[in-house]
Amino acid sequence: MDIFKPLGITLSESQQAKLHAYYEFLKKENEVMNLTAITDLEGVYYKHFYDSLTLAKAIDLNEVTTLLDIGSGAGFPGIVLKIVYPHLKLTIVDSLNKRILFLGRLLKALEIEGVELVCDRAELYATRKRNYFDLVTARAVAPIEVLDELALPLVKVGGYLIAMKAQHFQTELERANKGIQILGGKVESIISLELPNQLGERHLLKIKKVKENNAYPRAFKDIKSKPL
Repeated sequence: MDIFKPLGITLSESQQAKLHAYYEFLKKENEVMNLTAITDLEGVYYKHFYDSLTLAKAIDLNEVTTLLDIGSGAGFPGIVLKIVYPHLKLTIVDSLNKRILFLGRLLKALEIEGVELVCDRAELYATRKRNYFDLVTARAVAPIEVLDELALPLVKVGGYLIAMKAQHFQTELERANKGIQILGGKVESIISLELPNQLGERHLLKIKKVKENNAYPRAFKDIKSKPL
């Protein structure tokens, strides 16, 4: 399977088999619970699997040990990254228990170990894992001025928050710049690319954690109503 070569990724036969099993499992489970509107083979492979692996364009994942995926939903990008980079110590935080239960079934079906599933809100989880992860990522979870306070407290100094977006986010970033600085972050780069087969654009916002600020995060109602 060569579809990931533009990302510099070549899969083993075992990894290819796991991704196909993932697709089949997702399609079956989606019949009884609303996980994704995309269920065709091309759509899942490009708009979910390929999209998840675009993270490799922003950071060398071989150099990452601890990865947190916030609001992973049906497992994107976290589970896909774990399949391709099995050394990752992956944690997934999602506030909806039925999604956590689905991910548990998925991991069992794919025989994947070394993943911690946490049913919690990110801002509450941050009080237990502050300044901990090498990399925190979130795929279309919240506007950047909200996501920064949910995610940056979880990133260790020297680590990264990478926000994955489907649309341009310059206006969001302008609103978020002050908050990113308060939270100890520094925007390092923005990586933009196109999915194959003209299936859409993707943008990765890479923020480095340069200092700690342990006064955050606040309660979610405050984060949402009064972004930093």
